[in-house]
Amino acid sequence: MKHDLVRPRKARPGDHIAVLSPSFAAAGAYPEVHEQAMRRLADVTGLVPVEYPTTRKVGATAAARAADINAAFADPEVRGILAVVGGEDQITVIPHLDADLARADPKPFVGTSDNTNMHHWLWGLGIASYYGGSSQVHLGPGPAVDDIHARSLRAALLTGERLEITDPGESEDVGIDWANPEALESFGDREPTEPWSWYGPRRAVTGTTWGGCLEIIQWILTAGRFPFPPEILQGGVLIIETSEELLPARDVSFIVRSLGERGILSAVDAVLLARPPVSDHTRRPVAADRARLRKQQRDAVVDVVTRYNPEAVVCVGIPFGHTRPQWILPHGGAITVDGVERRIFADYR
Repeated sequence: MKHDLVRPRKARPGDHIAVLSPSFAAAGAYPEVHEQAMRRLADVTGLVPVEYPTTRKVGATAAARAADINAAFADPEVRGILAVVGGEDQITVIPHLDADLARADPKPFVGTSDNTNMHHWLWGLGIASYYGGSSQVHLGPGPAVDDIHARSLRAALLTGERLEITDPGESEDVGIDWANPEALESFGDREPTEPWSWYGPRRAVTGTTWGGCLEIIQWILTAGRFPFPPEILQGGVLIIETSEELLPARDVSFIVRSLGERGILSAVDAVLLARPPVSDHTRRPVAADRARLRKQQRDAVVDVVTRYNPEAVVCVGIPFGHTRPQWILPHGGAITVDGVERRIFADYR
């Protein structure tokens, strides 16, 4: 079964990009970080950020947030959409969206975490998007935008080239609290990364991506919003990551096991598991314990994946999830997972 996806045309410098809060309006709660993010978005991309009524409105209704998304798709001057941040209730926004508007003028959508809901809605409509990115996390805080984030953001919105996904060599689980003025100038507590882990046969596969934040995927499946047979993902690349909720490895493995029972794991040719956050503002285990927690999640997920699909090429540790620096990856686009050369390439067309 083939699922053809439209790849929205790229923007050009000077075009408008809608900056929306489909979930939590962090732009309103922490405006200084948001305003720095908007300046950096313009500098990095050459696009003109455009805000909507709920971009800064904390507590806006699901219908009001959806109205802004619909308005962005309806505006021919808007050539891209960027989410401010994730949240926890975007699943209630999806029923209010206008599919005809998105189909009539597909636009690159960039977002992470709870925005998995938007990615799956677009995927179901046959529209590719880009998983990762949030202005409040990856553009506004710190002394600058990370290089890998800036390159993949430009590729997703503007240039559309093929990039090799590489290890930036450092990572932070959480930045400085956005209420602290130091968040505008300093990164969080960064530490050296570990080499990525590879499993499965030594072969190279190229496939169309599907996935996102595991906790949100669980909600989407529970709500019945993936009404397709698993064969629609045949030969694809599953991209999965876990959130700042810091689920125990056992719980993560249960969600992945459900994907196996659904037939999704056996359908795909490769699985990419992101480097997980293992600390937050209130919980900061020592370095040895952080490494142990990451290893526990890796081992638990790999065990489940190989049980359901021993032929899958698996790579663990890529920074496309809730850590920073972060790569933005195609969702519904092509990724090559080379288990021979131990390299990964993403096509941002």
